[in-house]
Amino acid sequence: MHAPAKRRGFRREHLLFLAFVTPNFFLLGVFSYWPLLYQAYLSLTRWDMISPRKLFVGLDNYRYMFGGSEFYEVMFNTFYFTGAVLVGSIVLGLALALLLNQRLRGRTVARAIIFAPYVLSGAAIGLVWAYIFDPVYGLMRVFLNFFYIVSPNWLVDTTWAMPAVIIVYLWKNVGYSAVIYLAGLQNIPQELYEAAKVDGANSWQSFWHITVPQLSPVTFFISVTTILFSIQAFDIIAVMTGGGPVNATTTLVWYLYEQGFIAFRAGIAAAAGMLLFVLMLLITMFQVFFVQRRVHYS
Repeated sequence: MHAPAKRRGFRREHLLFLAFVTPNFFLLGVFSYWPLLYQAYLSLTRWDMISPRKLFVGLDNYRYMFGGSEFYEVMFNTFYFTGAVLVGSIVLGLALALLLNQRLRGRTVARAIIFAPYVLSGAAIGLVWAYIFDPVYGLMRVFLNFFYIVSPNWLVDTTWAMPAVIIVYLWKNVGYSAVIYLAGLQNIPQELYEAAKVDGANSWQSFWHITVPQLSPVTFFISVTTILFSIQAFDIIAVMTGGGPVNATTTLVWYLYEQGFIAFRAGIAAAAGMLLFVLMLLITMFQVFFVQRRVHYS
């Protein structure tokens, strides 16, 4: 008598499970997995996005990408931008968090001011900073001239264009890292610092042997999110430089956009998109399986 009742209960649990899971899998399939599969198919075709006909060309689009010198310049720019943003986000974010964690007057207002750029539109920020970096009327030129420093042509000089974009991207996003680090700092038990002080540790030793290890989960989280966000950066680059001058700020995402929506080479754009997907997957796997081993969760 008990076996049929158990089977009915088992079926009800499965039906309830399917009722909750099926809509999620359906949405994931429609909006994530199917577009990814279709993009993989497009990367094997030649299509101008106007004609309905798609010509299957196999791996020719990938050969075109890897066979040109422009692609390697694009990849260098991508890693340069992502690496600089990652280091800046960790160093500046932690420094701001340490400052905001002090008992200072107005620190609540300071937190809001520092975090505010993160919620603003990247396109709007790009327009404002493009004016600031203007070589004739820009505020940066006025500021540097006050100290008798000749202002470079930030956005039209191949040497300074990428650093200018990195500065703006960090200005927009460093508040995010600071707030996350601040939450991590406030969760560190004060008893650890008190015990270290009793043992004769100075401020630097306490920071290096207590703060840094205790913040390793936060640093790991920030590094993963920063890499994934910065490697897909588009709006600030589009508004400030448009990938120029002479491809100096052309990253993989901008290259994808350029091939797809300017040159109308959908196949090459799809191939670049697949490369971006694989790159992000490999970076995430490396961080999860290798970097995470150095993370302390206690």
